[in-house]
Amino acid sequence: MNKLNIHALALGLAILFFLISLGFIFTGNIENSGPFMIGFFCLLAFGFKGYEALDGFVFTACVLAGVVLALYYPQYFVQVGDVKLTILIIPLIQLIMFGMGTSMGIQDFGAVIKSPKGVFVGVSAQLGIMPLMGFFLANISGFSPEIAAGIVLIGCSPSGVASNVMAYLAKANLALSITITSIATLIAPFVTPLLMKVFAGEFVEIDVLAMMWSIVKMIILPIGAGLLVNHLFKHKIDGFKKVLPLISMFGIAAIIIVITAAGRDNLIDIGGLLMVLVLIHNLFGYFLGYWYAKLLKLNDQDSRTIALEVGMQNGGLASGIANSLGKIATMGLAPAVFGPLMNITGSVLASYWHKRPPNDGRDKSQVTMRKV
Repeated sequence: MNKLNIHALALGLAILFFLISLGFIFTGNIENSGPFMIGFFCLLAFGFKGYEALDGFVFTACVLAGVVLALYYPQYFVQVGDVKLTILIIPLIQLIMFGMGTSMGIQDFGAVIKSPKGVFVGVSAQLGIMPLMGFFLANISGFSPEIAAGIVLIGCSPSGVASNVMAYLAKANLALSITITSIATLIAPFVTPLLMKVFAGEFVEIDVLAMMWSIVKMIILPIGAGLLVNHLFKHKIDGFKKVLPLISMFGIAAIIIVITAAGRDNLIDIGGLLMVLVLIHNLFGYFLGYWYAKLLKLNDQDSRTIALEVGMQNGGLASGIANSLGKIATMGLAPAVFGPLMNITGSVLASYWHKRPPNDGRDKSQVTMRKV
């Protein structure tokens, strides 16, 4: 049996597992559907790996398998002995940010000088569109204050490295994407707490200085350490840089699984509505980001970049903030849902744009992609 047939067989088995799990659900035996639903996503991930058009969904399928695992068997992901696994969230974020720092250099910020307009439009769109959308959705959600504040929190967070990957796949301006992500991340310790104070102050009490210090520990210090290591040992850490994408993906998946397990009961109660609101937040980020850039006369390629930067937020960082506030099971729910959803929608949008070259005729996406 050749490689393609193995992956095709995996997709066929995935469909079978999905139908079996539906059978259990519709007959009132939902507790027995867990192994088959987990198997469905695992087989889906393996099957996707065999097809170039579907390869971008492998990570998302793996994350969804982990989410289902945490929903059905949360006891394995809440604590080990007397140690609560939520203590892993901040160290994992710091590791991801350190890796991001080792992949960066001063030259990454050169786009600010070469194309300041695109950077300004991207950062201002992030700081304006997503917090306002989060505030609006939180107010109409009817959720408890802490869960509603989580919707605002994801809107007040910067974009993450996933937006860079999608920008590359979408034939957008990768250099601009990396620069916007870097700058938005570096100013997050100062901007995110202030935005939360303005937009989430009515839901939960926000200690601006405490939140600033928490984000500094999660972002500025590890990224700074990574930049220093990259500067001092540039060519000696090439092996580490090669495994960075795998480390980042594992870290993000682990964070989402731990949060899902910690907030399982709340998620089951409000999961459907929360998913709808988070999806609206995400999709409007793409739509408004794109047309905001168009309104300010950016070309099609740069507008695609802004759309992805606005729509794809750093759910891991938002989760870390919620955890530092001791509200991972409530405020951390929206970021946990946002992460897998944005990877699905981002992959779909990137695949759509990949097949349609930017109408301005330029293609900056061939810039060598750093392994972030």
